[in-house]
Amino acid sequence: QVQLVESGGGLVQAGGSLRLSCAASGRTFSRLAMGWFRQAPGKEREFVAAISWSGDSLYYADSVKGRFTISRGNAKNTVDLQMTSLKSEDTAVYYCAAAPKYGEVARNGEYDYWGQGTQVTVSS
Repeated sequence: QVQLVESGGGLVQAGGSLRLSCAASGRTFSRLAMGWFRQAPGKEREFVAAISWSGDSLYYADSVKGRFTISRGNAKNTVDLQMTSLKSEDTAVYYCAAAPKYGEVARNGEYDYWGQGTQVTVSS
């Protein structure tokens, strides 16, 4: 099966920036649409951003639109999340996810593979 590994999390002051990355390995038998989710303390997991396999289609949660940018990495089965203007509300464990889908961004229920998460902490 596909294994996902996130990296790039850390502690940052409000207004700062971080870049997360995710790499897929293992049995990548099909094209992968990819996305980012997060789970903040006391809240349920929420969608952050999604990108199609080709990179042509992007979709963002309203809470991060204009501040975060999702992009395909140098390799096909990689994805980055560039986060700017961070605020305390962005503090969460960020999860990379992948779906065996071609042509469109994946919907929430279509993600079959998940990383273990990387902690992002934004101090005020």
